[in-house]
Amino acid sequence: MNTLLIIAGVVAIILLLVGGFSQAVSWLLWVGLVLLIVAAIGWLLSFVSGRRSRV
Repeated sequence: MNTLLIIAGVVAIILLLVGGFSQAVSWLLWVGLVLLIVAAIGWLLSFVSGRRSRV
């Protein structure tokens, strides 16, 4: 699960950068924000639930 969250976070940051540099693909900015929020919520849920799995 943590690997998936890391991948989603990296993809979100890449999409934020691409969306910020190009006006033609500004919708990527919103996609990046949504992915970043989903990754942050997933990380918080795993942190709060007390799972400390090292995969």
